[in-house]
Amino acid sequence: MDRRRLFRLLWLSIAAAAATIALKATAWLLTGSVGLLSDAAESLVNLAAALVAMAALHWAVKPADQEHAYGHAKAEYFSAGAEGVLILAAAVSIAVAAVDRLLDPQAIDDVGVGLAMTALASGINLGVGLVLVRTGRRARSITLEADGRHLMTDVWTSAGVIVGVAGVALTGWEWLDPVIALAVAVNIVATASRLVRRSAGGLMDRALDEPERRKIDAVLERFERDGVQFHALRTRQAGSRAFVSVHVLVPGQWSVQHGHDVVEDVDAALRDELPYASVFTHLEPAEDPRSFSDTALDRDAPVPPIS
Repeated sequence: MDRRRLFRLLWLSIAAAAATIALKATAWLLTGSVGLLSDAAESLVNLAAALVAMAALHWAVKPADQEHAYGHAKAEYFSAGAEGVLILAAAVSIAVAAVDRLLDPQAIDDVGVGLAMTALASGINLGVGLVLVRTGRRARSITLEADGRHLMTDVWTSAGVIVGVAGVALTGWEWLDPVIALAVAVNIVATASRLVRRSAGGLMDRALDEPERRKIDAVLERFERDGVQFHALRTRQAGSRAFVSVHVLVPGQWSVQHGHDVVEDVDAALRDELPYASVFTHLEPAEDPRSFSDTALDRDAPVPPIS
């Protein structure tokens, strides 16, 4: 996908965050609701997260160089991890404010205007979030998808706050306002935990997801029917890029050219299924025992059982 489009979408996210902060902060100032304050605090985190995402994507799209021969795509995982940490910080601040208000309940004012402004802010987040998630999946950008999911979480948070604050206005139960804020904090923690886990998985060279591995297996099975064998299959994902390595075992009497042709066909078939993958193949004679001494990550090490 065009890099300029990715950056334009992040600028859109930044603009949306700024607009929702203004709307939600005004709603909080009008009403004095700690629930609306918690919603505004999450939008402030949205802005910080979008700025971090912009910096991370700037590094992630850089081409490979001598010091980073496999590219810079992993920078996107730092963005998702940083966003998760920022969300956790927001959850703590919201919880502190909510507990203080729970101990000292206060009435809220101008509920109608405040909730209308919050609803408008949620509409902005919904539209931008849907675009970011859809584009992030298509471009395999964890940065865009994480930012979009965060905005979508904000929409659900705002919906809960709107219902709760309206309930306070209708019932007069002032304690309901801080309880809503605590529920928002819990929801934010769950979102942050998912982002941090995904970021950690990428930084730890997590294997490709099951649907992608099934595509790889299907490609290799086509060649196995012609007598070609495979082992030492390894995959990993790094942001929008994937890496696949596999050893190709062919009869030893084949010519180098014949073996090379088969390897090229395997490589092309894998890239047809996974266009975003870099494929590494290693040609070996099937009759040579040494061909089976490097199936583990360390040569001659025992192959760990599949758990």
